[in-house]
Amino acid sequence: MQKRNIPISIPSMGIEEWEALKAPIESGWITQGPKVKEFESAFAIRHNVKHALAVSNCTTALHLALVACGVKAGDEVLVPAFTWVSTANAVMYCNATPVFVDVDPLTFNIDVTKIKDKITSKTVAIIPVHLFGLCADIDFIRENFPQLKIVEDGACAAGSALRGKPAGSLGDVGCFSFHPRKSVTTGEGGMLTTNDDQIAATLDMLRNHGASISEEQRHHGPKPYILPSFDMVGYNYRMTDLQGALGVVQLSKLDKFIDERNHWATYYKNELSSIEWLRTPEVPLGYKHGWQSYVTFINESVSPLKRNDIMEKLQQHGIATRPGTHAVHMLNVYAKMFNIQPLDYPGAFAADQYSMSIPLHNKMLKEDFEYVVQILKSI
Repeated sequence: MQKRNIPISIPSMGIEEWEALKAPIESGWITQGPKVKEFESAFAIRHNVKHALAVSNCTTALHLALVACGVKAGDEVLVPAFTWVSTANAVMYCNATPVFVDVDPLTFNIDVTKIKDKITSKTVAIIPVHLFGLCADIDFIRENFPQLKIVEDGACAAGSALRGKPAGSLGDVGCFSFHPRKSVTTGEGGMLTTNDDQIAATLDMLRNHGASISEEQRHHGPKPYILPSFDMVGYNYRMTDLQGALGVVQLSKLDKFIDERNHWATYYKNELSSIEWLRTPEVPLGYKHGWQSYVTFINESVSPLKRNDIMEKLQQHGIATRPGTHAVHMLNVYAKMFNIQPLDYPGAFAADQYSMSIPLHNKMLKEDFEYVVQILKSI
């Protein structure tokens, strides 16, 4: 058996993306401009929302979403205990307090049955995370906690859906990432989505220093020499037109990419079901998984090796793996800040210690998937 080298993820780009960069380079307009606008329009249509606003990354999208939803110092925002650290960090940027909620280790998403116990008089919002491309149960949250603003962390969820509604259209604001490990990428980059006109207008100003109009609007207006008014303290969280040009091309391939990943996710499930110590991800009825990652769960009580030893063995065979993500409450900064113990959130603790992401991306060959299965079965 010949050893292969299979990264955890590789962006799927080619000549179309290369050629797309010519237009902004040749026009000289390389900051936020017409290509970003084209990308935003296409993203809004694909995700069935009135407004899509591109930003520099998903972390800045989360920050702006919270600000636009009115989160301020002294407020509390519920976040899942198992997610990338940005979800909690964005709350801290608002001088608010992230309050952790445990996750369901079967889905890795927020355990909606644990939300009620975490709500206080200071709770104003919740950030459900569509982890790895599987939507959180926003319908349950909206029905049972209508007083909370819902900011979707859809960093992994472009193209995902819940009961026929796309991610980004389920809450008050949606936030997406175009990092290279996502199904579609612009390098760095993010997107905000909303159906609320006032929130959209606020987001548009916040991402551009708080200016009343964008530079493109001013440049093409009748008096480009007149600077805009500034009625709020904003940020420079804009996306470049180079990224926008890439995004237009990548977005056109999104559904093809997801279909391919779904095909191989099904292959993995069928082939790996015989491994008693490895649990493969489930997709509940009514959910469309975006398959940003294929995250398994290792039952160390019956596995021949511990999770990290299995990851090391796979690495020796040229197969890259990662933990699904981390339990934020176990990171030093938050554990010390809020005096949290690892087992205070047992679902997140288990996900942190026993999850394992295996390669699933659009540059993999049939032989790569077969090799991953073969090595896993040999352990």
